Amino acid sequence: MSAPVKLAYSACPHDCPSTCALEVEVLTPERIGRVRGAKDNSYTDGVICAKVARYAERVHHPDRLMHPMIRTGPKGSGEFRQATWDEAMTMAVEGIQAADREFGTESVWPYFYAGTMGLVMRDGINRLRHSMGYSQMHSTFCVSMAFAGFVVGTGKLAGADPREMAKSDCVVIWGTNAVNTQVNVMTHAMKARKERGAKIVAIDVYRNGTIDQADMGLVLRPGSDGALACAVMHVLFRDGHADREYLAQYADDPAGLEAHLQTRTPEWAAGITGLSVEEIEAFATLVGTTPRTFFRLGYGFTRGRNGAVNMHAASCIAAVTGCWKHEGGGAFHNNGAIYNWDRTLIEGLDAKRRHTRILDQSRIGQILAGDADALKGGPPVKALFIQNTNPMMVAPDLSRVHAGFAREDLFTVVHEQFMTDTAKMADVVLPATMFLEHTDIYQGGGHQHVLLGPRAIEVPGECRSNHDVICDLARRLGAEHRGFDMTVEEIIDETLKASGLPDFETLKSSRWIDVQPDFETSHYLKGFGHADGKFHFKADWTTAMPRGFGPKGVPDDMPTFPDYWGREDKATAEHPFRMATSPARSFLNSSFTETAGSKKKEGRPAVKLHPLDAEKLGVTNGDLVRLSNRNGATRIHVECFDGVQQGIVIVESVWPNQAFVDGIGINVLTSAEPGAPVGGGLFHDTAVNIEKA
Repeated sequence: MSAPVKLAYSACPHDCPSTCALEVEVLTPERIGRVRGAKDNSYTDGVICAKVARYAERVHHPDRLMHPMIRTGPKGSGEFRQATWDEAMTMAVEGIQAADREFGTESVWPYFYAGTMGLVMRDGINRLRHSMGYSQMHSTFCVSMAFAGFVVGTGKLAGADPREMAKSDCVVIWGTNAVNTQVNVMTHAMKARKERGAKIVAIDVYRNGTIDQADMGLVLRPGSDGALACAVMHVLFRDGHADREYLAQYADDPAGLEAHLQTRTPEWAAGITGLSVEEIEAFATLVGTTPRTFFRLGYGFTRGRNGAVNMHAASCIAAVTGCWKHEGGGAFHNNGAIYNWDRTLIEGLDAKRRHTRILDQSRIGQILAGDADALKGGPPVKALFIQNTNPMMVAPDLSRVHAGFAREDLFTVVHEQFMTDTAKMADVVLPATMFLEHTDIYQGGGHQHVLLGPRAIEVPGECRSNHDVICDLARRLGAEHRGFDMTVEEIIDETLKASGLPDFETLKSSRWIDVQPDFETSHYLKGFGHADGKFHFKADWTTAMPRGFGPKGVPDDMPTFPDYWGREDKATAEHPFRMATSPARSFLNSSFTETAGSKKKEGRPAVKLHPLDAEKLGVTNGDLVRLSNRNGATRIHVECFDGVQQGIVIVESVWPNQAFVDGIGINVLTSAEPGAPVGGGLFHDTAVNIEKA
């Protein structure tokens, strides 16, 4: 009889609110087998996405970086030679110090994002940044506008326990394709359907996997969510479904909101959203007559010029109905505020220099091009140290990004798991561990657990963890902070205790800690997070502005009450189509684009085009078309698809540049204009022209 397979536990490290608790088959000290969701975790409930279930394909991929590399050919050529760690680190330090000597510390920009969501491995780069005085970074790829829009209403980034979706009578999944990006949302919504007969409503810009599984699917135009939300609230007040007793106790100005909504009729919203009046009325009636309605608000509908306003408007519906009062009711976007982390040690916040400039992550193309506004009037960026992100694929305005990375006077160090498009532009490439090869701590943005991911297998080749590389760089650069002399386990232990949580050994034995607040707190029945304890229909957008970061104040026409703010990149005669770049099922941003299983399932880049639009253009399935706008152009194959409104096109996923005929990816079309009022990527708000190639 064969010996039982050893199981290790961990947490998924990828940029997904589910942050699944994992059980991993460990076949040998160096190899893993299948990965499963932990059944005894009340949110994961044994379910994970297919791409993570196949994680062995990624861990043991033959193309993983295993040794330090130094570039020998032109930038982008992929010509490198193997080097020792000491040689590579010496070169990295010399390049960074050369920039510092000539242009000052702010000419060095440590750049990172969410390739891992582990707190130590992701955020430890800030300890180096702060201790050396390097340029700071405002993260704007994903959450900035979504968070601002939710918090301006609730006063706090937290909501109803997401496990309560299973106790709901109506689950509204708004602006997120949960089938592709948050499989556990579907797990709990389906429980409610099976056990309670609950209705599932999905709202998105195209008919996707989530809408296919919904009882009611609303396919609207990108950026029009605020109009839909206002029309729904108009109907709620008109038909007596507004909970006036709740509003009197918990809302700031319900009378002002009701007056404001008088003209926001379903007929008005139908002209903006492209939905029918009947669809809007039916949705409003459903949520108005279903006290246990749970609004699961995603990120996708906020990644546009009016994204923060759309989030605020959608979140207001739950206050008008008073569904916050009920278990299985209320609203949820992200649970970030329930953790109360003390990040001082991880990020070196005690060494942070107040007046160091803050550069916008999404404007990296303009920054590398020397744009004075993007540089905040400071020195040029002469040295980049990059972890956990691939801006040559995922950043907006790719033409400028590519030109910036090609600068001969830009010194770049990339610490990566694969030879990504960004790594190919580096002077020094360092091999990185994957999550099962180091220890880290995680939080569930989409749920309520602090999770530990202990190292499960041996480190392959000469790979090193983010923490080890940061500490080595710090020693060589002369950075001083006690965190550089601590182990990961020591940092986790001290951070847990400083944050009012059990220590490392307790977390290690329990695997995760549930920190969900009690029902009354989660549902704001003790008052919302604002000083007056009220939900704010009247938004004070100035409270969302981060220190030291533009755009320059709140736009004069930004709505106070929830509304449709017509700021989106509208179709014109020159650019008659509107494009959203929605997530694919088998990729996650630029991760998994290297694995054979995911590539096989996704096929190739394609633009989903309504058949009537295709007919007008004289194209059909498989034809090559050219997408273009003021930012650039790329060619892509057509997929005729009737699950969008006419004039709307969808390109799923962030494919590598080389997957496109012209060698440049879809974000060549995406603007780097900052979203209001906090900055943010406009990945679902792009007007384009389409012509047969």
